[in-house]
Amino acid sequence: MNIKKLRITLGDECLVDISFRVSKSLALVGQSGSGKSLTLKALLGMLPSSMNLVLESSSEFELIAGKSVAFIPQNPFTALSPLTKIRKQFFTDMARVEELFTEVGLGNELLDRFPPELSGGQLQRVVIAMALSNKPKLLLLDEPTTALDPQTRILIIELLKKLQEKENFKMLFVTHDISSAKSICEDICVLKEGVVVESGKMSEVIEQPKEEYTKTLIEANFANRKFRV
Repeated sequence: MNIKKLRITLGDECLVDISFRVSKSLALVGQSGSGKSLTLKALLGMLPSSMNLVLESSSEFELIAGKSVAFIPQNPFTALSPLTKIRKQFFTDMARVEELFTEVGLGNELLDRFPPELSGGQLQRVVIAMALSNKPKLLLLDEPTTALDPQTRILIIELLKKLQEKENFKMLFVTHDISSAKSICEDICVLKEGVVVESGKMSEVIEQPKEEYTKTLIEANFANRKFRV
């Protein structure tokens, strides 16, 4: 999938003006206010009406939210109704749901529970299953591991990698957490104030960042931590 141009304006102000390619898995990283969330909203068709979008893309599939494009939010609680049983929140046949529950490592008995009865890790797995229920071609992830403890974060990352191989979808992983992104993404695109300042293979950018801004992000992520690429 190639986003040739994604430009978001508010009046005379340009908020985002970028291009990028998702070959298999791309991390879109940057500090708060860099344009990550606006980019996600643009791809999901969720920009405020006050903003203007120019989107030029080429892909083997249409960018249709809810069909070819699925979304996993930062907080799984926001994607689920707390007063509705899990089973009732899926809009596909139960055979597919049960298949996905097996894939994400959940027992089918959880389908008859309410979201508040599940742990954060279990809820994130439910949301992943929900996102994959329509067999999307592109999965958008908004800080999907931020609210999880370190051990659960590792498990979710490994689960996403396994599911990508089985379900054959592309991933756009939006985050400020490069340490998590490097575990799952082949490529990286660094945003600053709505523009791309650096991009390339994940290993190359982390080992030899060209921009001071990128170096600062990496140092902040891996401070007091040994890492290997």
